[in-house]
Amino acid sequence: MSQLDWYLTVNLKARHLRLLVAVNDFRNLRQVASNSYITVPAVSKALGEIENALGVKLFERTVNGLRPTAYGECVVRHARIVLSNLNQTAEEIKALQTGSAGKVHVGALPTLISTIMPKALALLKQNSPYTNVSISEGRMTSLLQELRRGDLDLIVGRLPNRSDTVGLQEQVLLDTPIKLVTGPNHPLAGKKKLEWSDLKGFPWILPPPGSLLREPIENTLARHGLPMPLNYIETLSTHLIRAYITIYDAIALHTVDMLYPYADMSPIHVLPLDLSLVTRPLGVVWRADKPLAPSATVLLRCLEKVCPGMVSPDAPDPLPAVDADE
Repeated sequence: MSQLDWYLTVNLKARHLRLLVAVNDFRNLRQVASNSYITVPAVSKALGEIENALGVKLFERTVNGLRPTAYGECVVRHARIVLSNLNQTAEEIKALQTGSAGKVHVGALPTLISTIMPKALALLKQNSPYTNVSISEGRMTSLLQELRRGDLDLIVGRLPNRSDTVGLQEQVLLDTPIKLVTGPNHPLAGKKKLEWSDLKGFPWILPPPGSLLREPIENTLARHGLPMPLNYIETLSTHLIRAYITIYDAIALHTVDMLYPYADMSPIHVLPLDLSLVTRPLGVVWRADKPLAPSATVLLRCLEKVCPGMVSPDAPDPLPAVDADE
C-alpha cells in the first residue's frame, strides 16, 4: 500500500476534511482559525501535514488569499461528499433514537415552490408526520452544485439538460408545455388569431441568461423572424411575473398545465401561438452514486402521487396558477 493509499484509508480524519473545506471556503487562514476556534499557526501546521502526507500541494498562496490547486479542488469535492454522508448518518441515527423518520434536504425551482411542493409536503405530513423537510429555493445551476457536493438529497424542477445530468438519476413528474401569456387587459388578450409579427413592440418578461428557458425562447423568436425584445425585465420570480403582467402590457412564459384547471381563479391569458419550445419535463433529480435515504424516498413517492392531480380539471383543493420560471 502506498503512502497516499495508507493516509486516505487509515489516517485521514473527519477533522482534516472539515479543515480543508473551511480553507477552501474562506481562502484565509485567519478566518479559518477564528471559525475553528484554533490558532493560525495550528491551521497552517495542520494544512502542511495534510499536504505532506498526500504528497501534493492543495492550496497556493496569492495576493488575494489561498487558492486551491487542481489537487485541492479534487480533495475538497470528495471531502464535502464524505462529510455530507456523515451528517446524513448522524441525522438518521438521531431519527431512530427520537422516533422520527429522518430529514430530507430538497432544492426546488420557484414555480414548484408554489404548486407541486405544498401538495407533496401536505401528503408527506399526513402519511409520515415525523419526516421533516428542509427546502432551498434557487436556480437549477446553483441547486445542481449543492446536490453534487452533498448538501441536497433531491432537486424538484424542470429537468436539466442531458449534458448536466452525468452522474445523476431522474424521475419525470409532469410533461408540461410552455405557452406565451399576458394579463387580461393586454391589447392581444382578446384576439383569437395571432401572427408572430403581432408581438413586435411589446415589452417582455424573460428568463435570465443561463436559465433553462432562455436559449429556447431566443431560438424560437429568431426562427419566427423576431429580434430579441429591447424592452424587458429578467426574472424567475413567479410572484413578480404574475403581478407585473396584470399592471403592464408585457408578454411572459407560462407552464400551461398548471393554469387550465384554475383559469377562473387567475388573471392570466394564454396567447393562441404555438410556442413549441424544446424543453425537458418537470421532475426530480438525485445523485446516482448515493442511495436515497428512506425519508427522501417517501417524499419522492408523495411527489409522484400529487402530480396527476395537478393537471386534472377535477383536482381537489386547487392551487393558484403561477408562471413557469425554467
